[in-house]
Amino acid sequence: MNIPRFLLALVACTACTLSFGQAWPSKPLRLVVPFPAGGGTDIIGREVTQKITEATKWSFIVDNKPGSGGAIGLDNVAKSPADGYNLVLGQTSNLAINPSLYKKLPYDPVKDLTPISMVASSPMALVVATDSPYKSLADVVSAAKAKPGTINFATSGNGTVAHLATELFQKQAGIKMVHIPYKGATMGINDVIGGQVQIYVSSVPTLIGHIKNGKLRALAVTSLKRVDDLPQTPTIAESGYKNFEAVTWFGILGPAKLPKEMVVALNTEINKALQNTELQKKLSDQGADVAGSTPDHFAKLIRDEMSRWGKVVKESGATID
Repeated sequence: MNIPRFLLALVACTACTLSFGQAWPSKPLRLVVPFPAGGGTDIIGREVTQKITEATKWSFIVDNKPGSGGAIGLDNVAKSPADGYNLVLGQTSNLAINPSLYKKLPYDPVKDLTPISMVASSPMALVVATDSPYKSLADVVSAAKAKPGTINFATSGNGTVAHLATELFQKQAGIKMVHIPYKGATMGINDVIGGQVQIYVSSVPTLIGHIKNGKLRALAVTSLKRVDDLPQTPTIAESGYKNFEAVTWFGILGPAKLPKEMVVALNTEINKALQNTELQKKLSDQGADVAGSTPDHFAKLIRDEMSRWGKVVKESGATID
């Protein structure tokens, strides 16, 4: 990943003086993570901000604001001052899916937020407890067809990529399972390990630690190719569902009308951090890939993904008041 030269030229120091003469940053920056601590989004946010801090001496406060599939956290930053001190780590669900899923969304991802940079992307995994009778994705499909509506699957919330990806899979497989939404990953993972939930679907960074320590069994991943850290786990596509793909991406945004100088400075430092080999390995070990970008590229991705997932929401019939 190469940082555009024009960005490096614009930012020659770790703190910048804005056009109106104000030094920035002069206090800690707040990064809102719209999910509970310990989940995949939280892990990525903390790892990236830590590397930025090491390189620049900027300080960050990670502020977890979970709820409503990430909508609460996004709305909080959308309504915060555009002063460069209020940022949010958005992802596919709250930027591209929520606009079609919620009848009334308190923010507009395009109008109310300023895209700064993508940071990572990750597939999801379908997991069960290690003592589950389901040893493969085919076992789940067979059981669901034998007794429609009796198998449940949990995610970290309505409208998350995990939720919609599973709805898409059910349609292709011709099955119907019952969705159990949680407010975050931790409770859902504990319940599937404890046997209260049959299947859990979430991002690989959220689940991989539990898979590696033997508490969960991964049945499939949602990327087109297998995950390096889960080489024995097949993709849904190779399990008989041609071209199935659903990944979640993560990116940092600020409120609308964030000054261009701040956008450039933040984008540059984020992309520098993503070139750090230690960070790349940490994210890779969590099942995520770094994915830096320009602000314009990130903005286009959001618009394109809103269109794509909007169609999935419509076809699934999912809606939230």
